Amino acid sequence: MDTKVCYVTEKDIDKINKAAEVIKRGGLVAFPTETVYGLGANALDEKAVSKIFEAKGRPQDNPLIVHVADFDISKYVTYIPQKAKLLMEAFWPGPITIIMPKSDIIPDRVTAGLKCVGMRMPSNKVARKLIELSKTPIAAPSANLSGKPSPTTIGHCIDDLMGKVDMIIGGDRCIVGVESTVVDTTDGNVTILRPGGITLEMLKEVVGEVKIDPAIMKKPDKDFKPKAPGMKYKHYAPKA
Repeated sequence: MDTKVCYVTEKDIDKINKAAEVIKRGGLVAFPTETVYGLGANALDEKAVSKIFEAKGRPQDNPLIVHVADFDISKYVTYIPQKAKLLMEAFWPGPITIIMPKSDIIPDRVTAGLKCVGMRMPSNKVARKLIELSKTPIAAPSANLSGKPSPTTIGHCIDDLMGKVDMIIGGDRCIVGVESTVVDTTDGNVTILRPGGITLEMLKEVVGEVKIDPAIMKKPDKDFKPKAPGMKYKHYAPKA
C-alpha cells in the first residue's frame, strides 16, 4: 500500500479534507490527538473498522474508542447516564473516554461484541476537524502495531504503519503523551477501567465517589472480556 504522509496544522483545511475523503471511502488515517496518535476509520463502517485490526495486528476482542467532534452523541448511545453528562461537561473536549450503552448504529466489531461503547471528544484541533470533515464518528485505537509503544509523534506512526495505512497526518508531538482515561458509567457509577490523562482526584471533584476496576491491578485470564483498551492487552507506555 502507498501511504501518503502530510504534515498539517488545524489551518491546513485542504490537507485535512483529503484525509477526511480517505475516511469516507473506507480507508485508514493515522492522525494526532492530545493524548497519542490514533489510527482512524469510519466507526459506522464495519469493513473499514476491520482494516484497523488487520493493520495493527490487534486482537479481535479488544474494543475500540469512538471519537466525535461535538456533544451530540444521541445517535451512538441509547442514553447518557447522569454521571456521564457531568464528566462530558467537565472534561470534553479532552483526554477522557466515557463508556455508555451503545446504540445499534455502532457495529459490534467496534465494541468487540459488547453492548457498550467508549466515546471521546479529543481536544486536538486537527483531530476534531478531521472528524467534522469526515461527517462520521471515527473509531481509533493508538496508531502503532499491537504491543509496541503508543505513538506520540508522526515519526512513530511512520515507523510502524508505513505501507499499512492510506494516510498519516500530523506534525506536533502530543501534548498529553499518555492515553485517555477510560471510565465506565453504564451502571450509574463511575469506574476507572484505564488510568490516563484525567486523574482519580480530578474525577472525584466532579462526580464524588469513583471506583477502580480490579482488572487494572492484576493480569486478567485469557477468557476475560475487556470493556476498554488496555485492560487485557498491555503495551509499553510512550515517552511524553
